[in-house]
Amino acid sequence: MKLAVIGGGSSYTPELLDGLFVRLDRIPVSEVWLMDRDAGRLEINAAFAQRMAHARGCAVEMRTTTDTREAVRDARYVVTQIRVGGMQARINDEKLGLRHGIIGQETTGVGGFACALRTIPAILDVAHAMEELAPGAFLINFTNPAGINTEAVLRHSAIRTIGLCNVPIGMIMDVVKHFGGAWDDYELDYVGLNHLSWVRRFTRRGEDITPAVLEKFVAHARDEWEEEDTRENMIAAMKSLGMFCNYYLQYYYSTDTVLRTLQSKPKTRGEEVVDIENALFAKYQDPNTTEKPPELSKRGGAHYSTAAFNLLEAIENNLGNRQIVCCRNNGAVPTFDDDASVEVSATITRDGAAALPQPAPEPVIRGLMQLIKTYETLTVEAAVTGNREKAYQALLIHPLTPNATGCRAVLEDVLETNKPYLRGKFQ
Repeated sequence: MKLAVIGGGSSYTPELLDGLFVRLDRIPVSEVWLMDRDAGRLEINAAFAQRMAHARGCAVEMRTTTDTREAVRDARYVVTQIRVGGMQARINDEKLGLRHGIIGQETTGVGGFACALRTIPAILDVAHAMEELAPGAFLINFTNPAGINTEAVLRHSAIRTIGLCNVPIGMIMDVVKHFGGAWDDYELDYVGLNHLSWVRRFTRRGEDITPAVLEKFVAHARDEWEEEDTRENMIAAMKSLGMFCNYYLQYYYSTDTVLRTLQSKPKTRGEEVVDIENALFAKYQDPNTTEKPPELSKRGGAHYSTAAFNLLEAIENNLGNRQIVCCRNNGAVPTFDDDASVEVSATITRDGAAALPQPAPEPVIRGLMQLIKTYETLTVEAAVTGNREKAYQALLIHPLTPNATGCRAVLEDVLETNKPYLRGKFQ
């Protein structure tokens, strides 16, 4: 069985493959194809992965290519983890937001918007290649912004796709840390979009433990939000809602304090990641390295491989278990379009992910969900058509962007800064 990783030169690749190598008895992959345009990083990762496999006694053939079509041909699973424009494009996004006096962040607000415009055409290239060369395969998307990219494939491709993020599994593993047991002992009434989600209820083997979990999470809020004002805002929101809030909701519930923190830092997060990745690849190149280095935890991908291979194992073995993924809504979340990508609990079988029906989101969270979902859908349309007004309207409706004339200036900056990577003319 063939697994293709598009973006195989990513610093996350060793983390991803480490999770595969311990599950080959349940996910019988015989060949892994790593594809990337950066041939140097690609070869470093492939050699490291081969050493990891050999150290574990795994009989997996590692192949590399710079050709997407060669990578996906006859694959059973295709994992995407690409970054169009590389880390410099992310840094540009972060700095663009800050020079307009708004939050510059990889996936949220103008940063996520710029990233999506660059990335959606590339993700659709992968999907369309799969339609021709691996029509029965699953596209498992980790590429940011994961929810928007998943919706692009849902609306513009026939390929089966599921979006993944390590935030939901991270929440579950935090509950396990505090309350014991295994990850599948817990069910979360989890509703939202990627990087915009809430947990309304936590249950352990059918027992409602929501009050205890919320109390524990509030007590350990410093682990999630380091800056005091931001932390107090998030605690106030959680106490009022009676729900646990995704880390990324800080950008909406504590906008001013987060912006001040970003403005005060000497480096953007992207610039910090460059330093981390340089150290990681130095380790990856060491011929004596056969285990993922501890520095990888600083990269921000905790439980990345767990999320990926919990999903693949459930598909491959038709487990029918519940996992939190980005998938087609199909009526599961009332008041949202069927084709919308939502991040919710879903049943995972050999057919993919089926979102579980749930109550309509409470008005206090539904409004923000609807607003951001409209922004996401407009962004997909703009990226696919190159329509400048749709792009402007996407920014106009987002709560983290400036006024109407300010949005026009932001859009012109985005289009000019990203001109080398944008395919649409945006006329």
